[in-house]
Amino acid sequence: MTFNGVRDIVTRAIGNRVFPAACMEIGRADQVLWAGAFGQLTYDTDAPLASHDTVFDLASLTKVVATTTLAMRHVDAGHLAISDRVADHLSDWRGAAREAVTVADLLAHTSGLPAYLPLFRDLVDRADFEREVCRLPMAYPPQTTSIYSDLGFILLGFLIEDLSNKGLQEQFALMAFECKWGELRFSPPATWKSRIAPTGDSVWRRRSLVGEVHDDNAWALGGAAGHTGLFGSAPAVGRFARLILRTFGGLTRLTRPTTLKTFAQRTEVPNSSRALGWDTMKSTSSCGNRLSKSAIGHTGFTGTSLWIDPALDLYIVCLTNRVHPTATSNAIRQVRPALHNAVIEALYGSA
Repeated sequence: MTFNGVRDIVTRAIGNRVFPAACMEIGRADQVLWAGAFGQLTYDTDAPLASHDTVFDLASLTKVVATTTLAMRHVDAGHLAISDRVADHLSDWRGAAREAVTVADLLAHTSGLPAYLPLFRDLVDRADFEREVCRLPMAYPPQTTSIYSDLGFILLGFLIEDLSNKGLQEQFALMAFECKWGELRFSPPATWKSRIAPTGDSVWRRRSLVGEVHDDNAWALGGAAGHTGLFGSAPAVGRFARLILRTFGGLTRLTRPTTLKTFAQRTEVPNSSRALGWDTMKSTSSCGNRLSKSAIGHTGFTGTSLWIDPALDLYIVCLTNRVHPTATSNAIRQVRPALHNAVIEALYGSA
């Protein structure tokens, strides 16, 4: 089995400066089918080559790999129900418009919160962030539409911390160790730095970012937040994906299979492709148009992507640092669907 079409798309994207480096892994629940490392960590001629142990800022893959997965495990443990009102967990979440908002609404991006605010400019810790986000004017009536919101997942991170005597970073570290995911963690150590893909220059922090979370709100929160902050390699994300596939099949229990299937079910909110934490397959999705209706996935602002298809017993990891040296280009939006369609063509032939 060859993935020459996939290789050609990635190589062409690097030549067109969509991203300097990319690492991919394609596999099934019980095996890796193919892996590839492409390009150099920056556009400098003497920059290190990308390799299978290159570490990337996973950006919003944190939402599904860390926050959503921890939420599922707290549901299994009886600490949390998706029908819980946010107001019963976060004391600052008050007001008539907020009363009916649930944990499921935060997960499905239907809470009424706006997408993003540069809170890092004025706020410095959890207490400040929580108070500010909980008191923001609603951007729309909750549960009427879906607006993808970092702010909602910031609150989810706080909520998950309160369910345990351990912070988000420690909770994830314990889960990752238990599951043997390897190099998948918040706040990567200095020993990883030489193989971390840079993510450009920060105007706010006045330095180049290598091993520091790209998102400034997460940086203000110490590098670990519900919406972003994880770093990892393609093989580590692949180990996570294989465990998700095995859990769908009832072969291993990352969570109860019924819990995972509930979280993977698309909501009934009009014009939304969102499940709980996860995105789902639509013809306009980043995964192209050839995965099955059961596929779930997510992307990250830095140029990362993970799609998992239980019906096809397939996962596709694509990690890049498309924000280096700047985040001004959105050319990756054309690359991603083509890439995933090429994977399916390699496996199953033309449509």
